Amino acid sequence: MSLLHQDSPEELDDAALGEELTKGTSHVVWASIIATVLVSAAIAWYFIAGQKPPVVKGEIVAVWAVPRHTETSGFDASGASIPKESSDQVLVFVQARLQNVSPQPLFLYNLIANVTLADGIHSSYAVTATDYQRVFLAYPGIPVPHGTPLPLETTIEPGKTVEGSNVAAFRITKAEWDARKKLNFTFSFRYQPNLVLTPSVAVTEQ
Repeated sequence: MSLLHQDSPEELDDAALGEELTKGTSHVVWASIIATVLVSAAIAWYFIAGQKPPVVKGEIVAVWAVPRHTETSGFDASGASIPKESSDQVLVFVQARLQNVSPQPLFLYNLIANVTLADGIHSSYAVTATDYQRVFLAYPGIPVPHGTPLPLETTIEPGKTVEGSNVAAFRITKAEWDARKKLNFTFSFRYQPNLVLTPSVAVTEQ
């Protein structure tokens, strides 16, 4: 028997197989890393490509709040006594400026005022341009500038700016209005995302 140890063919095959497995594992690791990088890059590109630039810029120029409390006389048309009824509302006037920064016309069709109170969000649609004019007839001497109405059905051409005023009414008390947590305005455009503007100016209380 020789003192020199010689590997059997089976042992040589096992060693070679182990080396090949090690090389294969290394290749799998590198392939996984490359695949992860490629997937991450693809996801990043998807989100970047999906982010469209804004089509409209806006600004709330001024806001006025006019609380109103009404109470019936307690008598009917014939003079008979009837229970008195009372109601509260807050008229919120807003003057806004909108600019079309897209290459296409924009079609404004709605304006909603949103106020967050203790019980949640209350929303009120702004009135039409005609009804906006009627508010000043119904409440003569109302302490709010009678500005040019902002039509709800208006087209803003590319690069153009429109500015106007409107009003929304909330059936809430002055105390509830004073305790509000947030106020903003939603402008809706056809075929485009809504534009939500929060006033950066103080609300003028009347």
